[in-house]
Amino acid sequence: MGAESKSEKKLVPGTQTLSRGLALLELVGEGLSDVRGIAERLDIPRSTAARMLSNLVAEGYLHHIPYRGYTLGPKLILLGQRATEQRPLVSIAHPFLEALAQETRDTVHFGVLDRGEVLYLEKLSGTRGLEMRSRVGSRMPVASTGLGKSMMMARPKREWQAFYQDAWTFAATQPDRPPLCSFDALCADLTEAAARGWTYDLEENEWGIRCIGAPVRDASGQAIAAVSVASAITFMPEDRMERLGPTVARIAREISESLGWRADQ
Repeated sequence: MGAESKSEKKLVPGTQTLSRGLALLELVGEGLSDVRGIAERLDIPRSTAARMLSNLVAEGYLHHIPYRGYTLGPKLILLGQRATEQRPLVSIAHPFLEALAQETRDTVHFGVLDRGEVLYLEKLSGTRGLEMRSRVGSRMPVASTGLGKSMMMARPKREWQAFYQDAWTFAATQPDRPPLCSFDALCADLTEAAARGWTYDLEENEWGIRCIGAPVRDASGQAIAAVSVASAITFMPEDRMERLGPTVARIAREISESLGWRADQ
């Protein structure tokens, strides 16, 4: 151990200000748009929040709309686009996702497992004019999403309980979400999905929306991502879902092969 103890360590000058600024941007990204609400969430004076917001608007990180509040600004949009472009995984997967979107005309999602949640990296909206709650950069529980279940089924069964508990905890705070099935029912569902190679999401993440998902593997064989096709029940009857399953699995396999995975390994 070094001579410097934890109590002796000091924050780098400006660290607290930077942390607050980043937290403020995250709040605006989540939809909180007024000075009062932001100040309360950050536990800072309204004058301080107003000054931070003004500075971020001046630098282009936020945009202010009179009588409506604050939204993410053009500089963040540009940085977000660059971040997506710089992620090799997204760059490799994108052509395959586009092909799937064109073939199905439905919404295509692509995401990874990040800190115990599904992180959405790509969303290609379908041509049917449907709106879904998913957004690039948003997070959802693993055990109640098509993407999450696809990665979950490819992971050791000893990890399933923790993912289920996280989804249960999240659902308890979201009364408008569909109810979670029992853990036994989920295990049976995942076992069947692993045998056929793709998962079904039957309104488990959003009312009225169904999807089919499949895992994407890297050169080591580990499921590092997943792809899914989602649409309203009207366009996703069970017989069509059964037909689309092999298609989604094929696209996931092609992305996996581009990452170095081989079926015979």
